[in-house]
Amino acid sequence: MPNKLTLVLRGIKETGLRPTWDAVSYHVRKRWYESRFGRYRLPEPEDAVDWIRPGPVVRHAVRGRTLAVDCAQGTYLLTVLTPAMVRVRVVPASQTDWEDVDQDALEAPPSYAVVKPDDAWPPCQVDVEETGSALELKTADLICRVEKDSGRLTFLDAEGRVINEDAAGAGWLPGDGDGPGSPVICQKRIQPDEHFYGLGERTCGLDLRGRRFATWNSDPQSYELGQDPVYLCIPFLLGLHSGGEQGYGIFFDNTFRGRFDLGAAEGDAASFAAVGGELTYVFIYGPGLRSVVERYTNLTGRMALPPLWALGYHQSRWSYYPEERVRELAAQFRDTYDVPCDAIHLDIHYMEGYRCLTWDRECFPDPAGLAAELHERGFKLITILDAGIKADPDYWVCQSGLVDDVFCKLPNGRLIKAPVWPGDSYFPDFTSQRVRAWWGDLLRSLTEMGVDGIWNDMNEPAVFGPEGTTLPDAVRHDLDGRGGDHAEAHNVYGMQMARATAEGLGRLRPHLRPFTITRSGWAGVQRYAAGWTADNRATWDQLWLTMPMVLNLGLSGLAFTGPDVGGFLGHPSAELFTRWLQMSVFLPFFRSHTYLHDPDQEPWSWGEPTLSINRRWIEHRYRLLPYLYTAFWQCAQTGVPMVRPLLLAFQDDPETHALDDAFLCGEHLLVAPIREEGAVRRTVYLPEGVWYDVWTDERLTGPAHVEVEAPLERIPVFARAGSVVPTADPVRYVGERPQDRLVLHVYPPEVDVRDEDEARTAALHEAVSVLYEDDGASYDYRRGVYRLSRFQLTVEGEERRELDLRRETEGGYEPGYESFDVVIHGVEGRPSRATCDGEDVGPGEMDEDRPALRLRLDAFEHLTLEWGE
Repeated sequence: MPNKLTLVLRGIKETGLRPTWDAVSYHVRKRWYESRFGRYRLPEPEDAVDWIRPGPVVRHAVRGRTLAVDCAQGTYLLTVLTPAMVRVRVVPASQTDWEDVDQDALEAPPSYAVVKPDDAWPPCQVDVEETGSALELKTADLICRVEKDSGRLTFLDAEGRVINEDAAGAGWLPGDGDGPGSPVICQKRIQPDEHFYGLGERTCGLDLRGRRFATWNSDPQSYELGQDPVYLCIPFLLGLHSGGEQGYGIFFDNTFRGRFDLGAAEGDAASFAAVGGELTYVFIYGPGLRSVVERYTNLTGRMALPPLWALGYHQSRWSYYPEERVRELAAQFRDTYDVPCDAIHLDIHYMEGYRCLTWDRECFPDPAGLAAELHERGFKLITILDAGIKADPDYWVCQSGLVDDVFCKLPNGRLIKAPVWPGDSYFPDFTSQRVRAWWGDLLRSLTEMGVDGIWNDMNEPAVFGPEGTTLPDAVRHDLDGRGGDHAEAHNVYGMQMARATAEGLGRLRPHLRPFTITRSGWAGVQRYAAGWTADNRATWDQLWLTMPMVLNLGLSGLAFTGPDVGGFLGHPSAELFTRWLQMSVFLPFFRSHTYLHDPDQEPWSWGEPTLSINRRWIEHRYRLLPYLYTAFWQCAQTGVPMVRPLLLAFQDDPETHALDDAFLCGEHLLVAPIREEGAVRRTVYLPEGVWYDVWTDERLTGPAHVEVEAPLERIPVFARAGSVVPTADPVRYVGERPQDRLVLHVYPPEVDVRDEDEARTAALHEAVSVLYEDDGASYDYRRGVYRLSRFQLTVEGEERRELDLRRETEGGYEPGYESFDVVIHGVEGRPSRATCDGEDVGPGEMDEDRPALRLRLDAFEHLTLEWGE
């Protein structure tokens, strides 16, 4: 991490002397603000703290789906949302007669994360039993036990096995009357073989156990391995133990500066804490972690289906300017190098003096004309916006904000000013609905120019100065009418900026799906924006780090994310860029981006043979779009991320529990990137089942560690037996031309005749895959204009002598193509008979280089292939 002198010199290099001086002077002012108005403090785990605990149970009452348990020094409100989800609220020093209070008093405080009020959850059976030592709240799926003598909680499954249990349990400190807040904590016991995941964006491996993490969105000004916190914290923790049998989640619904300690202070104890607010968390039981993610996103909302073009390749740098450089870039993609691309991003240099919602008319004299030219060539235009609005009375956005009173203030009513790119700036209070509407309406100045999407940056909010600098804790916010300070609003500030942007674009273009990206966010941000892992570095370690970062973000609900391909800071070698790009073909957000003072980082920047390899891989991304778009649709429906750790599908395999050098892309593909310089082969772990090497069609059986060849031209990718993977012919951009056919890659399930369990044998014989299609742009799919195809694949006979593929469709969308190429992988010869919808068809053609059969068919419902006499 850079020292102060390094930061000053870097600031002068990047922004100039005046902005750097503004940053230094702000740092002094911020200290004064904190001394005058106060600052929140959370005791360290090592501090000797006498936390107040609920204490022994005194009485209890049941109100609907809530069990109120009064203890000697506080009250638990245990509310059953579903049979697998219980919300825990701890109310200090309460002796309320809960049988007489209004139902609203039992609900949790307003939450920016939670989308469903209590009465929106379906009714479920709730029983309360009292024993000599405990109260037990029981549902069909779990038991919440409150120990009478201590008031500690234990969550058990229906068979009485421990899922999660308190160590010291809930605690809080008394407010001193003059201070800004009162800390809260909950301390849990760690099970012997427990693993932890989630918590948003973390710069470490997949398994978080043994570490401590802050929940305070921060700009690290590029990050290193292990640096914490960074841009996007999400207080959702997933736990897995008992050999993979018990999986659960804890969503700590508190936006104040906080901390998760996962065995760093004490190896057998975990805790989550915050400097203020209420101790409220939702316990979510699986036991499958996939179910936990589905339930968590049911609670906090799911990603909206993005426009199809957003899945294409994006090109960015800090910055492409002037206007002619952007035209040159477009021509390089379309004419010079013939590389597919869907979007070009403009960083801050398109603005006049870094003022949001303006154009530098010397560099961009005709932005509307530029956008029109890009659209004509098939590109979308994305522009960046920062949170800070330059404090300049002659600047139209500032004038509007001052008139409409939208900027954040100190407790004494004075506007807070802090330095960012344009110099001292004001900050809109995005926690106000009125301000969000104001911001959204301002976006018309960009959409009228032809801008297609918005990139929200610096919205932690970041302020120039040492890493993590932001607004003072005492700055006031509306918090949607409740009122509060920045210590409570900080973590949701970026999410509310993304919300304002998404809602504004939605109003301005009501018939088109908006595309927004955000650097910062919180639980529920997936409802408004995609994300990216921000200012990474061009190193092999950070190529690997991309995987656990994206995987933990996906487990935390933010599935649409990815890295700056090749690294933002520093210039990658040709090999490093290509290996990073190969991995990123399978990640949700696919964009190259680089630093102001580094060389260009386009797919052709290293010449041949790198250009040809990079081109083929970007083309492969476009081939995969039907498969990837289906995975996006599945995520929008269920919350299960497109890219996921192997443990999400193979939870009962301990080998997967900390595996973070490979991942699953969608339901069917296992991707094993190359993470070491000069490597041309690597070991890959294949979980149980049969897997096909997608490049050779070699069948491999797991569980096994296998050595796989990986020359620079490819990385190891495997398809699960039983899958149907749809692909399309590559295009230079989404919508370039109608597709006249779809390719279905069929990977037959393996027959295990040694298994005498009929149900198990049937499962091995049969598998179902899906394909989702719509127009990729509008909301017509919400009224049934989509097509969902289900492919049921069955094999029979000891040597897979018969293969049966059935296709069923629903929905009113017609994609336009009328033919299919069906490619059957892993077969040694042409079938003796092939029928399609009862009619004989030709036996197809075998691939010259591998055991694969290709048949060209019109639209079909039932294909049968037989081998042998």
